[in-house]
Amino acid sequence: MPLPWSTDLAGHIDELVIDSALLRANPLGDPSRRPLWVYTPPGYADEPDRRYPSVYVLQGYTGHLAMWHNRMPYRQPFPETADALFATGGAPPCIVVYVDAWTSYGGSQFVDSPGTGQYHSYLCDEVVPFVDARYRTLPVAAHRGVSGKSSGGFGAMITPMLRPDLFGGLASHAGDTLYELCYLNDVGHAARALRDQYQGSYAAFWSDFHSRPAMSRDTDGTLLGIYGCAAAFSAEPDGTVRLPFDVDTGQLIPEVWQRWLDWDPVRMVPRYAQALRGLRAIYLDAGNRDDWFLDLGATAFRAELAKIGVTDVQFELFDATHAGIDYRYPIGLRYLAERLSPAAG
Repeated sequence: MPLPWSTDLAGHIDELVIDSALLRANPLGDPSRRPLWVYTPPGYADEPDRRYPSVYVLQGYTGHLAMWHNRMPYRQPFPETADALFATGGAPPCIVVYVDAWTSYGGSQFVDSPGTGQYHSYLCDEVVPFVDARYRTLPVAAHRGVSGKSSGGFGAMITPMLRPDLFGGLASHAGDTLYELCYLNDVGHAARALRDQYQGSYAAFWSDFHSRPAMSRDTDGTLLGIYGCAAAFSAEPDGTVRLPFDVDTGQLIPEVWQRWLDWDPVRMVPRYAQALRGLRAIYLDAGNRDDWFLDLGATAFRAELAKIGVTDVQFELFDATHAGIDYRYPIGLRYLAERLSPAAG
């Protein structure tokens, strides 16, 4: 029975701070000094000549690093279940890196955008070299992976596409995909909320949001998520955030919506076929009752992979919604650890 309080790890987590040059001038004025956790597995200190694969963990929307301390009743947080995986010999040992990419809008989608900042470059060009310089990683793409859930799963899918020189594997748990299903329903709810509560104005929403306890209205999450995605996907070079829909009618604005679709992992597959063919590990899962239809998105992503000849994919749908699926994270981590291990060839 899991204890209701923290327990000692068999491995070790260093809670660090990275001072990012790339985030110093971010348009939201968010902190450029970011927490970074680096987990080393049991035995790391005892074998000073041994080097390890690494897996970078990305959080879902509104996630920040301190939330890994959160404990649900009768369940352990992922850093503890990941540690147990390695402590029991359930997977080859890895260095696990917990990355923070929070913004004032709730998240960055792990992309570079004039609306939020250079979070993709921060991950690839600052965090990865920072870790490789301080820990005994195997510093090549073949032994480096990335995982995440929801928006973090989206980040896990696109990052190896964009940077196959750095990442050789991915694990996506209900990652944002197939945007006509996962986002369009929220567009309708957002348009109604703006009309009925904020006179069609996001400025009025932000003023209200910051005047009261956050997330105290049932429309907060939808309005926050839609705006944050617009800031990531369809901001102008000067930082102006363009919504993909008319706030009065909810009607899509085709040229702006297309900018979102260009970031849909399902639609990205043909453009990044060569990078995807070179990956050593692809893990996809989702609950079969996912609230944003990300089970269908994962299925569509796998189908697109098959079209380019990538069929070595670990794929599973399981009985769940979008919530409470953290128990799946060690399964994806184990798959990456096995595929990225030097023993895998």
